[in-house]
Amino acid sequence: MGNFIFALCITITVGFTFTLASKKEKDTETFKEKIDINIDDLTLDEKIGQMLIVSVPGTSLSSEKEAELKTYKPGGVILFSDNISTFDNTLALVESLENTASIPLFLGMDQEGGKVQRLLSLSDVTVSNIPPMAELGKTNDPSLAYDVGKVMAEELRTLHINMDFAPVVDVAEDINTSFIGNRSFGTDITQVSHMANALAQGLIDNDVIPVFKHFPGHGSTVTDSHYELPVIEKNEEELLKSDLIPFQNAIDAGAEVIMIGHLALPKLTNNNTPASLSKEIITDLLKNKLGYQGLVITDALNMKALTNYYTHQEIYEMAINAGVDLILMPQDITEAISLIKDSINKGTIKIEQINESVTKILKLKYQYISYDYPSKDVLNSAEHQVVINAIND
Repeated sequence: MGNFIFALCITITVGFTFTLASKKEKDTETFKEKIDINIDDLTLDEKIGQMLIVSVPGTSLSSEKEAELKTYKPGGVILFSDNISTFDNTLALVESLENTASIPLFLGMDQEGGKVQRLLSLSDVTVSNIPPMAELGKTNDPSLAYDVGKVMAEELRTLHINMDFAPVVDVAEDINTSFIGNRSFGTDITQVSHMANALAQGLIDNDVIPVFKHFPGHGSTVTDSHYELPVIEKNEEELLKSDLIPFQNAIDAGAEVIMIGHLALPKLTNNNTPASLSKEIITDLLKNKLGYQGLVITDALNMKALTNYYTHQEIYEMAINAGVDLILMPQDITEAISLIKDSINKGTIKIEQINESVTKILKLKYQYISYDYPSKDVLNSAEHQVVINAIND
């Protein structure tokens, strides 16, 4: 396995250049032992399972859910605030999830800063309270953004989390009216791009995979896709000069995972098909036009921007055919595998598409999942507070 270099050269003002180019080399043999599996050894159910990132209820794993996870072997689990209690109980939940898996799991969490910080739900320990990314963006300091990514990663890693659904690279047209609000680094395209890439570098250098979101850009919308489908009336040329620039820069820097938003772009698709289900957006624009070769993940499938308009089978079939590799939060893992398998058997999903996605998933796990975990003493440590205070200064 070669070194991964997530290289980025950032110019903020004339005469100042900030360069990020580091990723510690992994022990090849250790990771071969951890993930020693050939795609041909997987059953069809297991292949489909690897493409699913699921949620689980509660703060402990029931025997029924444990059996389901062992049977269907999802590729990952996302944790929410209602999964989090005390530190030790939450860690026990994560370890019980890990113990269900024969292939290591993507263990994900939304830890953006501001109002989206799942770690703040820990009830018996204090964690670093990271200001909204709009506040970090105002500093226009990529080195500070890198340090914030490092803080996020170190605190997430205490609970074995290896994937953060951040950074948000949506460019807010207006922080006060945009749906994305202060989750964005700001209204300046260049600033958003520089700060997001630097934060992502801080994450990946500390064993957390960043997920850039929400392609092709939620910043101009006022509609919340949790409840309705936002419609963006920009054409491709307009997008290439605005919302897509941070994504293009992230791709050029080596982004491994990009989340697709549930956004309609009728001037690109000639209809209101959400981007997350659109071949024109995912394959034609993201992959072919922008040159992205990493993993594509949907936003959560329980959002009404999808469920108001499509059946579960339509969602799975359209997403995979559009070029999605990872499906986030199918309503029911058993149903999802059954429906996707039916589509494969009918020929409406090609097995080659499944194999391509699973190969990419296993490769990313092989490269980046680490088994080194910091002590919980890093939570809200003095070193981390220096970083947080620098945002507020």
